[in-house]
Amino acid sequence: MNLHEYQAKELLKKYNVPVQEGIPVETPEAAAEAYKQLKVQYGNEFAVVKAQIHAGGRGKGKIRGTEQRGVAVGKNAEDVKTIAGNILGGTLVTIQTGEAGKLVNKVLVAQDVYYPGPNPVKEFYLSILLDRAKGQNVIMYSTEGGMDIEEVAHSTPEKIYKEWVKPNMPLQPFQARNIAFNFGLSGEAFKNMVKFVTNLYNAYVGLDCSMLEINPLFKTSDEKIIAVDAKVNLDDNALMRHPDLEALRDITEEDPTEVEAGKYNLNFVKLDGNVGCMVNGAGLAMATMDMIKLSGGDPANFLDVGGTANAQTVEAGFRIILKDPKVKAILINIFGGIVRCDRVAQGVIDAYKSIGNINVPIIVRLQGTNAKEAKELIEASGLKVQSATLLSEAADLVNKALN
Repeated sequence: MNLHEYQAKELLKKYNVPVQEGIPVETPEAAAEAYKQLKVQYGNEFAVVKAQIHAGGRGKGKIRGTEQRGVAVGKNAEDVKTIAGNILGGTLVTIQTGEAGKLVNKVLVAQDVYYPGPNPVKEFYLSILLDRAKGQNVIMYSTEGGMDIEEVAHSTPEKIYKEWVKPNMPLQPFQARNIAFNFGLSGEAFKNMVKFVTNLYNAYVGLDCSMLEINPLFKTSDEKIIAVDAKVNLDDNALMRHPDLEALRDITEEDPTEVEAGKYNLNFVKLDGNVGCMVNGAGLAMATMDMIKLSGGDPANFLDVGGTANAQTVEAGFRIILKDPKVKAILINIFGGIVRCDRVAQGVIDAYKSIGNINVPIIVRLQGTNAKEAKELIEASGLKVQSATLLSEAADLVNKALN
């Protein structure tokens, strides 16, 4: 589950992680008031207006049809109000959103941290995630912050550092000091970085994050270390331990079909192809997608109905797949282990009749428990459903449906 920047920062503050303070607002007038409040509280003349969407690259992205960036600096209350008005209600297109962009419903008016002082400011990059190859959490960091980390990794990989932490073990003091040392810090900034990294790792573990990224991680002119941005992904499987965090979910930022699929406990991911697929089991779903590709098509989705497929879940899956206008054929590939094939077949028949006229070819491949009975049910139904027993047969039928 993704969080907005302002939500992530509020959670990090509970773990004593210093952040760039800000006020989330939904109207230009509220943005102007937020600027005035921040000016009184922190004494800054400038404020930063940041679009709140679940995507990176906001600073370089633009509101569609304008030159307005997704992140901009306002010099006074009227300036902040104008910028917020340009962003709110607009569609922000970034390198991560693609041309579709994302509608901006909220902006964060944040304090200016680039204030003058005795020392130069510096921007770093730091993220924490799971290294699946090693089975350990890894802190990945670089002195090249505030820019595309992918470009840094590609052009200057020597500037990417990594620190691994064993499962069920805290970040060791020497590891935090090593990170601060590689950042080239000393004195008060060094001490503050050690505290920052230690508290940030505690937040990563405590919140059950799947990824936590700070870019830029900022050293102010008076040697403070703060998170200017924060991208937090929470592990969906751990939300049962955090009912308060589940309330932070913003479904307007998610694909509507994926949200609907979740209501039926369907594991669904929308793709860009032309063959809809419905499968039981993630491994079989991946193999089915490969088979679709080999047959000359492209999978339009990943849809795992699980081991408890019935008429209701099959019908819901049908309706979700059919919402995609790109779908030219639907392939149902079920291996009957826990679930009986004849029950799935009856579910397909019931769903077909319930939905009504379906204008795309439907190929059903059922194998395993009661596969023979399932095939007989489909063939006797009189519906325009093509059945297959072997995977190769299903592939041939998909190829014919597309050509």
